[in-house]
Amino acid sequence: MSYQEKFGFDNPVFEPAKGDFEKSARNEEGPVAVTIEKEDDRAQWGNGLEFLMSCIAMSVGLGNIWRFPFTAYENGGGAFLIPYIIVLLVIGRPMYYMEMGLGQFSSRGNVKMFASLCPAFKGVGYGQVIGCICVATYYCSLMALTLFYLVNSFTANLPWSECKQEWEPENTLLNITCIASSEKGTINQSLETNTLSSSELWFTREVLKEKQQIDDGIGLPEWRLTLCLLVSWIVTFIVSVRGVKSSGKASYFLALFPYVIMLALLIRAVTLEGAGKGILYFIEPKWDKLLTADVWYAAVTQCFFSLNVGFGSIVMYSSYNDFEHNINRDAMVVTTLDTFTSLLAGATIFGILGNLANELGVSVEDVINSGGTGLAFISYPEAIAKFKQVPWLFAILFFVMLFVLGIGSLVALHGSVNTVIKDNFPSIKNWQISAGTAFSGFIIGLVYVTPGGQFILTLVDYFGGTFIIFLLAVVEMFSVMWLYGVDNFCNDLEFMLKQKVGIYWRIMWGLVTPLLLLIIFMYFLVTLTRLSYGPNEFPDKALGR
Repeated sequence: MSYQEKFGFDNPVFEPAKGDFEKSARNEEGPVAVTIEKEDDRAQWGNGLEFLMSCIAMSVGLGNIWRFPFTAYENGGGAFLIPYIIVLLVIGRPMYYMEMGLGQFSSRGNVKMFASLCPAFKGVGYGQVIGCICVATYYCSLMALTLFYLVNSFTANLPWSECKQEWEPENTLLNITCIASSEKGTINQSLETNTLSSSELWFTREVLKEKQQIDDGIGLPEWRLTLCLLVSWIVTFIVSVRGVKSSGKASYFLALFPYVIMLALLIRAVTLEGAGKGILYFIEPKWDKLLTADVWYAAVTQCFFSLNVGFGSIVMYSSYNDFEHNINRDAMVVTTLDTFTSLLAGATIFGILGNLANELGVSVEDVINSGGTGLAFISYPEAIAKFKQVPWLFAILFFVMLFVLGIGSLVALHGSVNTVIKDNFPSIKNWQISAGTAFSGFIIGLVYVTPGGQFILTLVDYFGGTFIIFLLAVVEMFSVMWLYGVDNFCNDLEFMLKQKVGIYWRIMWGLVTPLLLLIIFMYFLVTLTRLSYGPNEFPDKALGR
């Protein structure tokens, strides 16, 4: 008989966190002291603030800076905030709190946690580890691109601001006209057929050295990007070398420093001429968009992956908490701050783009050409190249911010894999695990810094970072809330936190969140289209057909 059954709880499956303390439970005869054995090898955060800062650094990342503004712009502007906030309340926040509770109560990483819940569910944990590896390896390649841009920003004349003479032979062959990004009218003219900005050509030819197709292979790693990739993994290793003992100390910087730069950029953005027009465009609602399913799906994917639920990272971080730590409060803080950061980034970015539209004499929508990687490494650098004063300073600030934000999220993904290994092989030292996984991540990441790397990145992100994680999140929610049971889970939380679980959480966990996740997953499958990168569609072989 487990201690919870003895004291009146409804058949919980897994044991609680182990710590050097006593807990008070109540049976029919009154309060009873329950001594829980100490697990000497299990590390803990230095204090609760380290955990909170680490969660902020994990959840607030690149998706807030380049994905949210473009997603909102594409899906109704200010009207997009309505489905986004609704999704946050009915899916994002309940899942975040649930994963925090699972990790803190079990004091185990996601694989061990699922195994203790039910041995058959161990595969869900390992599936999340595979997803973490997929995302971490390509995520670090984006950090390498960011670092490469940062290094090239330390010059008065940004290298992507002008067309290069050596591009002309290929431009002539492909009938392409290059327009310098530093010139007025570049973006408006780049909308014309066969006209590309120097920012785009610099990214594809100088940085990626990108191939038009990969029928003959992806090529060899680009040596400069390889060095940047190595540095990115070294930084990640240094932060993760002692597990939460080192990452917890670094979390203050990783969580707070990006806000210093964001606020500085926001102040500069709102003082630019035409900034108000851009910000208004960002928040102006297009109500007709609310009636389309695509907008709601976009809100779910943005909220879901911005918060980092489904990867096992939240379970991992909370597993190092004190058993009685107030995760309810932390879940509220992190999910609210994540949304606030997205809005802050949107106001900053669209303020800059509004100024650019004003200078070019075009509408704001003509300034935006693409989202995702293109927005971060083409549109933003192009906008910065047009700044009249110290464009290099804004470039340095922007890419430093991106790099720090990326490292915060990468450390969490790296830590998830490390924790699974540590839980299974406790005799191995933390630094050995961290070094081994970082080196393995670097070797795998070399694929993404080849001339055909962006093709592979698109494929891995779609299946390894989206499809697998979303599917496993659905299984996770149903296995915990419908098989283990909402009542059992809530009883565990009440025992751990000494506070009643509200009706809001019970309704979300027991009915609303699982059903919505299932509906969204079915919509994802129904609307599945052939994957492509640019104009190139992936062959059946790549899609497993």
